[in-house]
Amino acid sequence: MIHYHGGSFGGPRIEVPRFYSGRHALVSWADPEDLPVVADVASSFVLDNGAFSAWTRGIEVDWQDYHEWVGQWSRHPGCDWAIIPDVIDGTVEENDSLIEQWPTHLPGVPVWHLDEPIERLLRLSDEWPRVALGSSGKWATPGCPIWWDRMTCVLNRVTDDAGRPKTKLHGLRMMAPAITSVIPFSSVDSSNAARHAADTYRFGQYVPPTRVQCAEVIASRMEASNGPGVWADRPEQLTLFSEVPSC
Repeated sequence: MIHYHGGSFGGPRIEVPRFYSGRHALVSWADPEDLPVVADVASSFVLDNGAFSAWTRGIEVDWQDYHEWVGQWSRHPGCDWAIIPDVIDGTVEENDSLIEQWPTHLPGVPVWHLDEPIERLLRLSDEWPRVALGSSGKWATPGCPIWWDRMTCVLNRVTDDAGRPKTKLHGLRMMAPAITSVIPFSSVDSSNAARHAADTYRFGQYVPPTRVQCAEVIASRMEASNGPGVWADRPEQLTLFSEVPSC
């Protein structure tokens, strides 16, 4: 499983190459400041469409500009793929339309949102080698009990009888070890290391001496979980959730 670390790292610019060196990165179109450095030092990187930032700020975007940006950077040998534009809390028709507009020569990954019909995810799984899962609607908070209820329904449908995903799955904002230790993701992303490097309260009495070291500790803790190869809908697993859901 590949762990892509996102978010503008902030802080002194000299710390950016140290943090991303040898790691995998996710760079958002909404905040691409670190991309030139990431492209030089990261093991690989993916490009994010910035839909989450636009959604939280109520901003409308011109996706043609994003297509051109991806077209420029996707030719870099370190670029793995880009997230196809999506509308968080949008309709199936809106999101399918954005996929149809995606230039076929660009390496793209479509997004399926948890508040959308599972049938759409199954269709995307048949059409694309990788699908990104995004938390939305009443399931907007990864790891909470109702989120696990929904994900259990989803994974029971998108895996075969042996628990193998029907396509490679990417978890958006789903790098927490409590999640990656259970779900057979191919890749995940998170901005926690960049966003919370200055939150020294997370470390209690023993705080790393510098901001970048705090970020490295957070990232290392999340990277420690490699994830299972299959989804196992086990009774002991489901006791972690609120109840066994009905789909």
